[in-house]
Amino acid sequence: MRRRQLILGLGGASGALAFTLGLGWLQSRGRAQPPAALLPLPIGEMGFALTNHRGEPVRPADWIGRPTMAFFGFTWCPDVCPTTLSDISGWLDELGPDADRLNTVFITVDPERDTQQVLADYLANFDPRITGLTGPLAEVERAVAGFRARFEKVPRDGDYTMDHTAGVFLFRADGRFASIIDYHEDRRFALPKIRRVLT
Repeated sequence: MRRRQLILGLGGASGALAFTLGLGWLQSRGRAQPPAALLPLPIGEMGFALTNHRGEPVRPADWIGRPTMAFFGFTWCPDVCPTTLSDISGWLDELGPDADRLNTVFITVDPERDTQQVLADYLANFDPRITGLTGPLAEVERAVAGFRARFEKVPRDGDYTMDHTAGVFLFRADGRFASIIDYHEDRRFALPKIRRVLT
């Protein structure tokens, strides 16, 4: 009985953490939909203005007409971000020429450190089709709000780190939200999700 209560307690705590981080909105095998208030806005209703790692201005309206795959992170991230960017690079490689039809973006939640040049240097380690976005903190906050994501600056050992939503967001070519790929989701489930937005 005590073992069952412990398992249930741990399960509940894990579930709450996953929801807070935005990882549990859409499960790869489940069909439950989150409340509408938690769904990302359609891209056409977002209003942020950022700059990509090549120095070009980017607005969400620029993405309409092509499916979009977007991920929030930061270059000082020790594990989640490089792992996810490596996964994204692998997905793009496996998609072959179809991957060229995607807007694939990495939006920093740490614009204080992640300048255009820092993003350019960092993304040189991953698939060149991944575009990094940075800009004023207020614009990053607008982007995060539109995606219904979250981030938080957390002091640590005289410096800081960033807690942030770790899912990969997928949108259809018309800008409607399609699904989210959870952190460490198996490739067998991630790739079909991407292929569905490409159809």
